[in-house]
Order: sequence, then structure tokens, then C-alpha cells
Amino acid sequence: MSWNDHAETNGSLTTKGFTLQGGNGHVPGLYWEPAGGSDRLVLLGHGGTANKSVEYILFVAGLLAEKGIASLAIDAPGHGERADTSIKPGLDAFPKMWHGGGGHEGMLVDWRLALDFIEAEQGPRPTGWWGLSMGTMMGLPVTATDDRIKVAQLGLMGTWGPNAEQLRALAPKLECPVRFLVQWDDEVVPREQCLTLFDLIGSKRKTLHANPGLHKDVPVFEMKESVEYLDSHLR
Repeated sequence: MSWNDHAETNGSLTTKGFTLQGGNGHVPGLYWEPAGGSDRLVLLGHGGTANKSVEYILFVAGLLAEKGIASLAIDAPGHGERADTSIKPGLDAFPKMWHGGGGHEGMLVDWRLALDFIEAEQGPRPTGWWGLSMGTMMGLPVTATDDRIKVAQLGLMGTWGPNAEQLRALAPKLECPVRFLVQWDDEVVPREQCLTLFDLIGSKRKTLHANPGLHKDVPVFEMKESVEYLDSHLR
């Protein structure tokens, strides 16, 4: 596990690449750090068929940096640099991408190793999670099983997908503050399944935020307010 040759500074934000040996082979990641360093960290989980440097992940990383919060992202199982090039990305192929890349158990190993690596390099810090859609498929289990993570922004996911059974089992064990986002007209993950998952979350400090629109129509103000929420809880 080590830093790689990907490093750049843009204004007050430095981006560094790293590579891990994870639950199913190599796991590439990116780490974003504000100028002067940071005493807080957020793990960023990207959505299905996307990757660690998709536009909205970069957007959130930038918003967090403005608050003085560092962040990191890794390519999920079967995604980004870990993708099987013989599989054409898409919703129908998603379960094959997920399971082929290590699936639920491999994903948990990957994220634990990523946080272990950053803590070894930068020291332990108050840590949160931000992730929608597949970012919640990863983030809910990671947050529920790693007590280093103190707050989570989740959403656009329900009792659905290739690890639906694990989500059902782990949601009641999630007790940290949770902000949960739902798109009321979601055509990918049915609204009722999203509400069921929210209801299963064990935290007594959870809030539901719903907006009209399809799966990808999350309002920009929700993205910004999600960062405000993490900033207020990572103290």
C-alpha cells in the first residue's frame, strides 16, 4: 500500500493518488487535502457505473476542502480502474460488475484498508461518510461496522440491489447521525424501498430529505447542505 505518481495542486487543494492491495486485487484511490492539512476526514463513495473521480465526487471533495475537511475515494468493486473491460457498464450489468470485483465482503476489506492507510499516513481524525446510490450500498455497511466513522450522508438506495440482504441486516446497527436523501420519482431504486431502508436505520438521530425528480436529479443545494451537515457533526 503506497502513494503513486498521481499528485497535483489546484489552488488550495492537493490531490494525491494511492494504491492498495484490497479484497480482490489492487484498489486505486484518491486523497484530497486542503492547504495546511486537515484534522477531519470524509470517505466518498461513488455511484454505480461511475468511479472515484466522477464529477460529483470532485465537486463534493472541493466543498469539503472549503470547510477544511480532507476526503478520499476509491474505485468500487468492478468500477473505474478495476472494471472488467469485457463487461459493458450499465444497470443490467451492475450485479456482475459488483460481484466480479469482490462484492460486499471484498468492498468492506477495501474501505477498511483505505482508512487504515490514510490514518497511518496522516493520523487518526474524526471521520464521516458521504455516498449516494451505490455509495450507500457501500457506506451503510462500512459505517455500521467501523466505529471510526461518526456521521453519514446516505441516500438514493433502498432494500435493493446485490447486497440488499446485508443492507437489511446492518441498517439497524447504524447508530451514528445519518442524513438520508430520497428522490421521490426515482426510476432506478423504488421510492418505497428507499423509505423502508431509512426506517430500518437504527439511529435516533436520522433525518429524511426528499425532493421531486429522477435518480440523478439531486438538487445542487442538497449537495451543499450535505457538506454543511457533515461539517457540523465532525467536531
